[in-house]
Amino acid sequence: QVQLVESGGGLVQAGGSLRLSCTASGSFFGINNMAWYRQAPGKQREWVAVISSGGSTDYGESVKGRFTISRDNAKNTAYLQMNSLKPEDTAVYYCKAIILRVRGGTWADYWGQGTQVTVSS
Repeated sequence: QVQLVESGGGLVQAGGSLRLSCTASGSFFGINNMAWYRQAPGKQREWVAVISSGGSTDYGESVKGRFTISRDNAKNTAYLQMNSLKPEDTAVYYCKAIILRVRGGTWADYWGQGTQVTVSS
């Protein structure tokens, strides 16, 4: 069984910073891409950032220059450093990882339960 657990959300004032963490646990052979998504009330889930197993990154236009995604492969953990936060960044942030459970098996998407980020004006 594989679990993704996010942490680090909370309430912050506009202009502030937060750092989210996402850790994969359980039995698996490998992790490919890890990504962050977010979903604000009444809106569709939005892709935020992605990082490959080799460290290549990409970002959604709304967070470029403010958010930084990183990972520690030894800890099976991805991070999202969020700076210069705006009220429009308020959302539930979800982590997704593409994981291979067993060697020779199939890569599959796994999602965390989400962590709330609220930015006050």
